[in-house]
Amino acid sequence: MRPRLAVMVKEPRPGRVKTRLGREIGTVPAAWWFRHQCAALLRRLRDPRWDLALAVSPDRDGLESRVWPGDLPRIAQGGGDLGDRMGRLLRLPGPVIVIGADIPGVTRAHAARALHALGSHDAVIGPAADGGYWLIGLSGRRAPPPGLFAGVRWSTEHARADTLATMAGLRVALTDMLSDVDTLADLQAARHLGSSGPRR
Repeated sequence: MRPRLAVMVKEPRPGRVKTRLGREIGTVPAAWWFRHQCAALLRRLRDPRWDLALAVSPDRDGLESRVWPGDLPRIAQGGGDLGDRMGRLLRLPGPVIVIGADIPGVTRAHAARALHALGSHDAVIGPAADGGYWLIGLSGRRAPPPGLFAGVRWSTEHARADTLATMAGLRVALTDMLSDVDTLADLQAARHLGSSGPRR
């Protein structure tokens, strides 16, 4: 079985995606940025070494959406918090890695390194500088811990440490550190590194 790379996406509607960024640059430019960022990311991540899939939200809208490439399989994220939604994806037959769609720097090489790490580890995490992470994956050789993601303080500097605490007993590899885009400062930093985005 080929490994699966699931990209978590939301319908790019103004006021529904990148709300922190939207407060600074406007909800329409923020949604525009997210839509075009997702399109560029999905183009970059197509690779015969893995099966690329979309984990969509909201479920019904995402499954029926014409925004996303029609040839890519779609998986409904389902309800609950981020841990609930990622947990369902990570329980798919492995190896599975899950990434967010708002990380401009992700390349095929980053995905390949994360999947390679799962050859000798039970899990892999791609750390972010803010204490969170942009990627998480499981090898599928062992069942996920029953308390995976329990008590994780999402959207804080504790998210990665809290997640690692729920993975006790697993051999966890850390891969490349990357950053997502939540604010105007993040967007400007991404542009500085060569990524495009909306102008104010």
